[in-house]
Amino acid sequence: MDIPLVALLHAAYDALSAEVGAAVRQVAPDQRPAHGSIMEQLDFRDGLRLTDLAAGAGITPQSAGELVDQLEAAGYVERRPDPDDRRAKRVHRTAKAKRASAAALEAATGIDRDLEDLLGARRLAQLRSDLARIIEDHGGEVRPPLDAG
Repeated sequence: MDIPLVALLHAAYDALSAEVGAAVRQVAPDQRPAHGSIMEQLDFRDGLRLTDLAAGAGITPQSAGELVDQLEAAGYVERRPDPDDRRAKRVHRTAKAKRASAAALEAATGIDRDLEDLLGARRLAQLRSDLARIIEDHGGEVRPPLDAG
């Protein structure tokens, strides 16, 4: 197959994240797909500054600010003072957001089971290992979502 690996990874992410997004919208129908870029960041590290959310989501601080405003108005996040810098705020998930995060995690766990059925346990474990290695080799960090235990 002569399709670049990054294109295949992107297409796989799009397909699988659409399934997770559909599960989230079952419990959080007012969340839009664009909100996922912010919520996903907070699922891994709650209490981020707006600039960190923007960087993690790959969007401008202005776009992140608009999304956080929308999520705050809908009751998914709240801004709290930054204990390290009184001029700054940190964005935290609310109980409503944590319910949506739980639905996302449940859907992701179901996808993991489906992928194990498709690939087999050994190949899926190798895929996980390979992806973690790629992420870390390119400056990323592999960590579980906050609600994973």
